[in-house]
Amino acid sequence: MNVSLQNIDKVSALLTVKLEKADYQEKVDKSLKNFRQKAQIPGFRKGMVPMSLVKKMYGKSVLAEEVNKLLSDSVYKYIQDNKVNILGEPLPNEDKQKAIDFDTMEEFEFLFDIALAPEFKAEVAADDKVDYYTIDVTEEMVDNQVKAYTQRNGKYEKVDAYADNDMLKGLLAELDAEGNTKEGGIQVEGAVMMPAYMKNDDQKAIFANAKVNDVLVFNPYTAWDGNAAELSSLLKVDKEAAAEMKSNFSFQVEEITRFVAGELNQEIFDQVFGEGVVKTEEEFRAKVKEVIANQFVADSDYKFLLDVRKMLMEKVGKLEFPDALLKRIMRLNNQDKDEKFVEDNYDKSIEELTWHLIKEQLVKANDIKVEQDDILNMAKETTRAQFAQYGMLSVPEEILDNYAKEMLKKKESIEGLVNRVVETKLASALKTQVTLENKNISAADFNKMFE
Repeated sequence: MNVSLQNIDKVSALLTVKLEKADYQEKVDKSLKNFRQKAQIPGFRKGMVPMSLVKKMYGKSVLAEEVNKLLSDSVYKYIQDNKVNILGEPLPNEDKQKAIDFDTMEEFEFLFDIALAPEFKAEVAADDKVDYYTIDVTEEMVDNQVKAYTQRNGKYEKVDAYADNDMLKGLLAELDAEGNTKEGGIQVEGAVMMPAYMKNDDQKAIFANAKVNDVLVFNPYTAWDGNAAELSSLLKVDKEAAAEMKSNFSFQVEEITRFVAGELNQEIFDQVFGEGVVKTEEEFRAKVKEVIANQFVADSDYKFLLDVRKMLMEKVGKLEFPDALLKRIMRLNNQDKDEKFVEDNYDKSIEELTWHLIKEQLVKANDIKVEQDDILNMAKETTRAQFAQYGMLSVPEEILDNYAKEMLKKKESIEGLVNRVVETKLASALKTQVTLENKNISAADFNKMFE
């Protein structure tokens, strides 16, 4: 067996694999013996089929299979042993490859087109200045988060007079043109609604300061701006009928319910951060602010890496790629798409490929490795962040472990977690190697940079 690589230019090469009979015959013979032992052919006992018949029946397919296995292994081994930095997979050469005939040939020559990664150097230095944005945690953010915690400990209370955001329950009755209860008209007992969600301010105002036992007249169609789904839910009719229902209705208030947020007390402190971790409102707010700030770090690091990417792409400049070969690979990977898809998306794919190659160099230069514990910890941090969105900040480790292990059962989840670990470690390393231009920014202005 002989494997050789001939460079066509700086970014493409021709890989040639020559196989002789001695390279594959032993494996072919062994495979045919296995077939003979297992073959069940009428007229012969199992394992007693003549080898000549086995070769006639299976010889060609076994030869093709063993040659292809040997070919694949030898190509992979050559690329690995010689550290050939290829892009994509080797593709059969379309011009010089001679036809293969397993019926008559004993020696085979296979030619592959190889796309080589361009040679370049990507590195950062202290002279490189990169913006690093620290997102301001405002008192309003803290207030909103504290409010979310107290609302989870809130309760509903019955009250005598309506205020904004209260919930009303009562008898809803359709009226005729004279304002009397319509005979055979729609009536809904125990109808529930929240006037605060009405679209029309004039209709909403009808319920201001309403009291239990008051009878109020309003127009549901006007109140909800003819929204069929809202009207159907309130009037208990189908959407088609609701869309045509423009009558006035009376509403006799039977019950007014108000949500009252819970008190900010030690019970909430312990629920959020664990027993005894904070003991005063001041400590609680400071801790909440710290948590929000930590959640923003990942966003800041993400923007930092985007800016590093832009800087390095400009430093590296336009790289040379084997365009024809890469487009061929792209077509093979997107066989359900037409030629226009390749032409429309090729430049973007080259941009992403360039960054991928740059990032590979940075990861190698910084000796960044991903261990199993890194993946597990990232899964736990992801889970912790998801719980934090619902205000659950002191989730027991056992629960985090269980959720994390479920994530690790999915291949796509593992790939995503590995990428996040790499980017987290890379951002941490690069922040120490460049000059950071620290900038404070509001969350609103930070988000505008991604619009």
